[in-house]
Amino acid sequence: MKLMPVEAARAAMLAEAQALGAETVPLAAANGRVLAEDIVARRAQPPFTNSAMDGWAMRAADTPGALLIVGESAAGHGYEAEVQPGQAVRIFTGAALPAGADTVVIQENATRDADRVTVPAAGKGDNIRKAGRDFEAGDILLKAGMRIDPWRLSLAASAGRAELSVRRRPRVAILSTGEEIVDAPAEPGPFQIYDSGSPAIKAMVEAWGAEATRLSGVRDTLDAVTRAMAEAQGELIVTVGGASVGDHDLVRAAATSLGLSLRVESVAMRPGKPTFFGVLGDGRRLLGLPGNPASAFACAELFLRPLITAYQGAEPILRMTGARAAEALPGNGPREHWMRARLTPGEDGWVAHAYRDQDSSLVGVFAAADALIRRPPGAPAVDPGGPLEVLLLDRA
Repeated sequence: MKLMPVEAARAAMLAEAQALGAETVPLAAANGRVLAEDIVARRAQPPFTNSAMDGWAMRAADTPGALLIVGESAAGHGYEAEVQPGQAVRIFTGAALPAGADTVVIQENATRDADRVTVPAAGKGDNIRKAGRDFEAGDILLKAGMRIDPWRLSLAASAGRAELSVRRRPRVAILSTGEEIVDAPAEPGPFQIYDSGSPAIKAMVEAWGAEATRLSGVRDTLDAVTRAMAEAQGELIVTVGGASVGDHDLVRAAATSLGLSLRVESVAMRPGKPTFFGVLGDGRRLLGLPGNPASAFACAELFLRPLITAYQGAEPILRMTGARAAEALPGNGPREHWMRARLTPGEDGWVAHAYRDQDSSLVGVFAAADALIRRPPGAPAVDPGGPLEVLLLDRA
């Protein structure tokens, strides 16, 4: 099989993943979705100059002095008259600054006596938030392609939006093959193991913003795999296992019978060499992941997540950062190596501790890891403290 470099493979896959159409959802349902439109401010925020503190509104020129209290300005209920020389208005945080006033003295610095308040010297503009301090009418607050989180949702709400136009969630069908795997709580036979790959891939797909359907109970025969693949619904089919070229690896043969046109035959990486990608005859995309969990999970991070992101119209950027090696690492071979690791804080950034056993069947190691170390093809040995490039994994 022709090996393709990791970045070239990812680019070939992303070339086949165009952003899906838009749909309108209520603001409360938009968290985690990707915007299909720019969010433009309809008015300034705040829309009026207001007080940053509880206190007294007045003219700075009248301070220090004893001023006549003429009214009150509270949030939602302003003082509508103009403040005249020698006057003060009781004001609360967020309330509109009355016309004529240009400063606020905080209540701790003032003394009230009946209908008068004595205040110290104050500067013009003290304790005031000017209109438009956050944003002005017509400002673009959020751009299409941004993923909504609670903070961005709040910004959209402050712009008066009750609904947002977002990209449709991609539909991903997950097909796991292999007579050796069973779903819990079924009792595995003497030569079987529990399926730990496809449940995790489904959880990843959903966490990354797509709708996932897991196809289970597919027998390990060419007819069964072909039928399941033909009936799978969605823009993208993800297979777990059966991606290699052994006698019992049926995914490629099934896909070929459905008109598969390969874009990536295999990838020059470890773990994950058997990963492939192509387009079926009916236009659905197919990503074949290896069956070993660590291989499947590493390739899901490197290829499946960017694909799902691209379908949603967002920029598929890997979360790479620098780190220092906790211990010496040997030189790398001809294939790009993604090593499971845990990060700890160091004096000048992250320290990456590579797990000693990098066997691709070990689920426990991946569950403990919070990063993948990228070792380029032919990379030289790294001494303790040497520079590394790592991919951050989502961990609570």
